[in-house]
Amino acid sequence: MTIRKIANRLRLSMLLVVSFAALTASTHSARADEPTASGLWEKSAAGKPVVWVLIFEHDGTYQGAIAKRFPKPGDDSGAVCTKCGDDRRNEPLLGLTFIRGMKRNGFKYEGGDILDPRDGKIYSAIMTVSPDGQALTLRGYMGISILGHDEIWNRLPDSVVDLLDASILARYLPAAIPATSTASSTSRSTKYLLTVLADWLPNLSKVRFSCGLGAFARMIVVDDMN
Repeated sequence: MTIRKIANRLRLSMLLVVSFAALTASTHSARADEPTASGLWEKSAAGKPVVWVLIFEHDGTYQGAIAKRFPKPGDDSGAVCTKCGDDRRNEPLLGLTFIRGMKRNGFKYEGGDILDPRDGKIYSAIMTVSPDGQALTLRGYMGISILGHDEIWNRLPDSVVDLLDASILARYLPAAIPATSTASSTSRSTKYLLTVLADWLPNLSKVRFSCGLGAFARMIVVDDMN
């Protein structure tokens, strides 16, 4: 084999390596740009909301929980899943994880199941996100998917997180709990406590309190006995 042939083969090998790397990077980039099922979705009927569902990734698969209910008159707002036959039995419907084990493959999610809390039945499920990420088609079925039933849910804006119950935020979206509300509550409690202490302590002519977010209050006492 001549030196020229060896050089040509090396050049060809380098081109193949570079092309493969570029293709891999392009594939990963395209996947990163694809919308996912994660987020809040609304199921509606006759133009009215029926339920809000929070879909999230957990241990490599996607799950769905009931994030907000819209009970009809006479419905029990604190209803539990009495028909469930697994570990979800008697769990409150609000916060119930009724979609489990969905594995992502591009826009499609398969391999998981969906629970109908009305009768406790569990169906195989397929979820498909629209290319624009604004609609999710959920198909539940038993046996073969062609015999299933489709529901189309619409994505909700991130701003509606503020309308969720505190229990849902604490369980699934702790990062969405406003830090300012906790800090302001702590500040108010600390000020009240220091005011009570100031009333009890004798020989104080002036008490100035300085409170700030993320820190406990500082009390500066000026003794008037000088």
